[in-house]
Amino acid sequence: MGDQVRAGVIGAGFIGAVHAHAVRAAGAVVTRVAASSPERSAEAARRLGARAPAGTAEELIDADDVDVVHICTPNSLHVPLARRALAAGKAVICEKPLATTRADAADLVAAAGDRVATVPFVYRFYPAVREARARIAAGEAGPLHLLHGCYLQDWQAGGAPAGWRGEATEGGAHRAFADIGVHWCDLVEFTTGHRISRLAARTSGGGTSTTVLFETDGGASGSTVISQTATGRRNALRFSLDGAEAAYGFDQEEPETLHVGGLTENRTVHRGSPALSPSAARYSLLPPGHPQGYQDCFNAFVGDTYSAIAGAVPDGLPTFADGLRAAALVEAVIDAGSSGAWVEVRPA
Repeated sequence: MGDQVRAGVIGAGFIGAVHAHAVRAAGAVVTRVAASSPERSAEAARRLGARAPAGTAEELIDADDVDVVHICTPNSLHVPLARRALAAGKAVICEKPLATTRADAADLVAAAGDRVATVPFVYRFYPAVREARARIAAGEAGPLHLLHGCYLQDWQAGGAPAGWRGEATEGGAHRAFADIGVHWCDLVEFTTGHRISRLAARTSGGGTSTTVLFETDGGASGSTVISQTATGRRNALRFSLDGAEAAYGFDQEEPETLHVGGLTENRTVHRGSPALSPSAARYSLLPPGHPQGYQDCFNAFVGDTYSAIAGAVPDGLPTFADGLRAAALVEAVIDAGSSGAWVEVRPA
């Protein structure tokens, strides 16, 4: 591999385009794109600015001009494509869910070994999230006792079709939690250092909505509401992390600020503030008043992944092990919903 990372992107829908943009933002090049047919691959190569199309996903993985494989396909293809890419000696970025079962996710973690293999839990890369994490780690919140929030979307409201996500092999009866609920859980666990240890769950609406109650290994309790039929909520990922001395609130639709609740006053910390910790300031790339958003987070994630390929060890980079953790949480939600009982989350 030369100085410039050469990326192959499998899947050319919305998220494939986000990946391709992030590749270029990282100073790398999209050498190949593979879609669902040779004709669509050719069109996608033109649209995404790739050097050439690949006839199939397998052809892309085996190509000599691809160093890192971005897997942006329907869920059921993640495992076979990631296995093939790892066997070919490539670095891998695989969309979540890493796998539709915990066992398959564990197999991919083992197959990856010490190879760079990441999952885009990109909400970790908001400066406000990193700021909350730094303050909690420094003890400013005191002991955390309540972790709560939601992830609400409305793209399936009003009976809108689910597309491939509604198929049993792709999402099944718990698809909203597997699709976006794991983002909320990853974000809260990453920010607090707590792990959800046991939970109770109810899923409704044919898998479009899930409510979870949980306890953590750090002594906190919490809840989250996950829905893709929440009318008027486009991408409302929100959390509140409540401690004895302070609470931290974040809203992905207003990501430029962190709400800091205190015993005597509440404050709003803006991205770009001189008060930001170094870990948060690292991801604050534009002057205050020039908003950063989702694509910037994705760019930062891909940039950190490529830095890891070059030998760096970026803090907070989500790996296949985090994808396995998400699969363990989905498994627990399924078991809890089926049994009607509290369920222990199996260690990832």
